[in-house]
Amino acid sequence: MAAGAPTLLVLAAGLGSRFGGLKQCEPMGPNGETLLDYAVFDARRAGFGRVVFVIREDMANAFSADVDSRYGGRLGVDCVQQHLDDLPAGFSVPRGRVKPWGTLHAVLAARGSIHGPFAVINADDFYGQDAYLRVAEFFRTSHARPADKDHYCMVGYALKHTLSGGGGVNRGICVAKGGMLAAVEEHFDIVGRADGRCDGLNLRRERVEIPGEAVASMNFWGFTPAIFSQMREHLVAFLRERGNEPQAECLIPSVIDTLVRTGRADCRILPTEAHWFGVTHPHDKPEGMRNILALIAAGTYPEVLWP
Repeated sequence: MAAGAPTLLVLAAGLGSRFGGLKQCEPMGPNGETLLDYAVFDARRAGFGRVVFVIREDMANAFSADVDSRYGGRLGVDCVQQHLDDLPAGFSVPRGRVKPWGTLHAVLAARGSIHGPFAVINADDFYGQDAYLRVAEFFRTSHARPADKDHYCMVGYALKHTLSGGGGVNRGICVAKGGMLAAVEEHFDIVGRADGRCDGLNLRRERVEIPGEAVASMNFWGFTPAIFSQMREHLVAFLRERGNEPQAECLIPSVIDTLVRTGRADCRILPTEAHWFGVTHPHDKPEGMRNILALIAAGTYPEVLWP
């Protein structure tokens, strides 16, 4: 790993309930490549030197062996497990809770394995080469900014370009001001309408209209290790308020929104021309495979990803 090279943190512990299986391991490329393969390929050529996967305990052995054999000779590889009972002192898992605590909790699972700048992505999203390049460039230049607060970033996509024909999706809907994130709120079950507009459920579970041009966070973030203590503080507040709700999740956008609103951190929105697509529903897979073939035909990726 090159000195100072950032780490890619891949959230791969998702249950895949809507897709019907482990989306992370679905073959998508012409030679059986997965979305993880393309993510690691893009990150490596953007200058990332290490990849850490957050996984579930029941997939640990097989998954760890697989990613080590695929990527171990190309960059540093590590796997950490997300445990339901990995909670701050004074808290325990309430009876009946089986659902993971959410993306913020997943990032905290890697706190002992990351000691420098790192990017966070979902394992079942295809973000495109340009997105990784922009985050890597942010890391190279953010040190020149004033040290009065922490400086983070996120890759922003137009909401209308992130929908699924197979059903509703969850997105962090952002308010931008001067290229910076002013606020972000998670929305759920977002669907597109025939007139180009969208609607979804807000945090209060009210169905609201959302402009198709709204900036959506696809969970591609750039952080420094300072985020870990801030996330832990936010998790404590979440557990006090909602820890007994069996389905409640503590999500990354919630802590970023709090940090930005209180002036403890800022977050630059990195617009990208990259082609995003995901695998949320089974219907998404054939379209994703067609997209990858088109990118190969355009010369963006080699036909054989790992010779």
